[in-house]
Amino acid sequence: MLDAAVKALSQILSPPMRSILWRSIGLALVLVAVLAVALQRLLSWFATSGEIWLEASLGPGFHTPLNILAWIVSIAAGLSVVFGAVFLMPAITSLVASVFVDDVADHVERVHYPAERPGTALPVGLAMTEGVKTAALTILVYLIALPFVFVAGTGFIAFFIATAWLLGREYFELAAMRFRSPTEAKAMRKDNAAIVFTAGLIIAAFVSIPIVNLATPLFGMAFMVHMHKRLSGPRPELIEPGRRREISAS
Repeated sequence: MLDAAVKALSQILSPPMRSILWRSIGLALVLVAVLAVALQRLLSWFATSGEIWLEASLGPGFHTPLNILAWIVSIAAGLSVVFGAVFLMPAITSLVASVFVDDVADHVERVHYPAERPGTALPVGLAMTEGVKTAALTILVYLIALPFVFVAGTGFIAFFIATAWLLGREYFELAAMRFRSPTEAKAMRKDNAAIVFTAGLIIAAFVSIPIVNLATPLFGMAFMVHMHKRLSGPRPELIEPGRRREISAS
């Protein structure tokens, strides 16, 4: 697994991948700005109009708790552009990965698995659907974990573990669906759940590094292409005849 991670890391810096890297970084920065500003607007609304609406709904007995909550939320709104960009990065990379999945996978397969039949490009709709679902789940986990950030850091731990599971699942299934149906890809991921989750921990660690995490779509996809190949094992139907005889003889 570490060997696959090293290969993925070295390849994202290779000249042929730089074009994909710069395009993915550009898209990620645009999404960071849009989502962070949207989060700031949402929290600002809650700190003002939202407090009034809740007090009217819950009654005057909740005035003090809501004032305290509004004060906390107003601070969070001021910091949301910075911290939101950090916490929302897993969601953002999920969306970006769904755009560049085939560009990255094609390059990895061509360089490291030239004797095997290349995967089939995913339909744009399918790739985007998977990316949006993972992004939505990640944001939901972020919102659930946020209140626990102030409780001995348990929110950070919960968010890290959830991120590992979500990103590991998405990147592995995207890699697998180039060779298998969505149903088969999900079944393979479940059969190797522990390995995929462990690989997801590496991706979660990568996405937690500021600036570097902008390359997460390339690293995560390249990494999981290697993991899918290794978990699939030698598959004769994907190997050219000459290479197939060599494997059979060994």
